[in-house]
Amino acid sequence: MADKKLTGRIAADRIRMQSTPKPPNGAVERFLALGECTSLISDVMDELGVPEGVIGASVLKPTLPGKLIAGPALTVRNITRRVDPFVAAEKNLNGMAEFEAHNLAEDGDVLVISGVSGVSNMGGISSFTGQRQGERGAIVMGGVRDVRHSRSIDYPIWASEITPLTGKWRLETVEINGEIQMGEVRVNPGDLVVADDTGVVFIPRASIMAVLELCEKKKQAEDTRVDAISKGVPVPVFYAKG
Repeated sequence: MADKKLTGRIAADRIRMQSTPKPPNGAVERFLALGECTSLISDVMDELGVPEGVIGASVLKPTLPGKLIAGPALTVRNITRRVDPFVAAEKNLNGMAEFEAHNLAEDGDVLVISGVSGVSNMGGISSFTGQRQGERGAIVMGGVRDVRHSRSIDYPIWASEITPLTGKWRLETVEINGEIQMGEVRVNPGDLVVADDTGVVFIPRASIMAVLELCEKKKQAEDTRVDAISKGVPVPVFYAKG
């Protein structure tokens, strides 16, 4: 693939890869077919011994309840900027570069930002741009703003904070598509992100198919149990050990 034309908002050598590694064909569609599934995925990751990759919705709160998204992680790392924000504002020294990530986004990607607390790491125009580029949504450890805008265009965001305070003068984007830290979870570009009302799970690329196949098997068993409950089967029958 030819190199894409860059915006110049971040040094080219800070972009570790211009295209996120993609999951196996059909995997995203099969995860989505499970319905709300982060709890199921979390259980399966435990059973398979896949390292902890779960962040609950009490931490990463959905701005659009009822949404389910899945896709490869397009990662951004922001840090606090060591400058006077008022001086930076006066000189229009914008340190944010998530627009470069949007520029590199491919259909189906999920933007994942290891962001800065207390300030916005993306806003309304950023959301609109990401949606146009084919992103399924964004996961932000840190603040976001203009949520009415992102909601109005049906662009879902899971964020740890909402604030009107701009990050333009207060943070700096230092890397795109490198390894990032989301709370206690390490996320690499191309790891599969699944998010719903219960929270967000990050599945390492090497484990995607193993997790998917066991999820599908367990979902069948769950559906059978739900059917039994709806038909009035006694609890000791459908919930017996063994």
